Amino acid sequence: MGSGDPLDEFQERIGYRFRNLFLLKQAITHPSYINEHPRDETGDNQRLEFLGDAVLDFVAGTWIYHRYPHFSEGQMTRLRAALVCSGALARLARQIGLGCILRLGRGEDESGGRERDTILGDAFEALVGALYLDGGIRTVTTFVEPLVEPLAGEILSREADVDAKSRLQEWSQGVLGVTPRYRIVAEMGPDHARTFVAEVLLGDRVAGQGTGSSKQAAEQAAARAAWAAVVGN
Repeated sequence: MGSGDPLDEFQERIGYRFRNLFLLKQAITHPSYINEHPRDETGDNQRLEFLGDAVLDFVAGTWIYHRYPHFSEGQMTRLRAALVCSGALARLARQIGLGCILRLGRGEDESGGRERDTILGDAFEALVGALYLDGGIRTVTTFVEPLVEPLAGEILSREADVDAKSRLQEWSQGVLGVTPRYRIVAEMGPDHARTFVAEVLLGDRVAGQGTGSSKQAAEQAAARAAWAAVVGN
């Protein structure tokens, strides 16, 4: 059972108890709250947000580096950017119930600030900054990694479906030193409903085959098949 105190319950939820509770209070204090309560000595969360942004980049980048050893610099950069963008951080903030404990000005609160991506994302960064100051980089890593693992999987799965050819090309050029080549090996069906079959070659070897209602769709399907066969994730 929770203690009834929102900050106590939040710390239970995230599995970490602050030694310096002031840091947590500052992390959840939006500038609009201080504007309406100028005598409050907590201060807003903007400085912690700045620090948390840098710490989060480091922790996410380190995790990506070790988790995906075959990724190129470009792939790592794109994944990190997707993990630490405002929308992704807002999603993580909702996951841990950060919005419920935010200290907002009345106007910001009444206009839906607790659900606004920018406010939630900024608060999540501020929380990371507070965790870093209170418990060090290991505390941040323990907190962040379980949150980003499933999110990274979703991001990569979505990107693979959107542009499998680019993904395969970056990997193939970086690891094998070859550029994938595509060829249409069959066309079937009536003119108004054609089906194309494409193959992708890595060097002289056919690495994957796919079908689609256009040549481009067939090539994307071939790239996805090659990725699954050659890279395996």
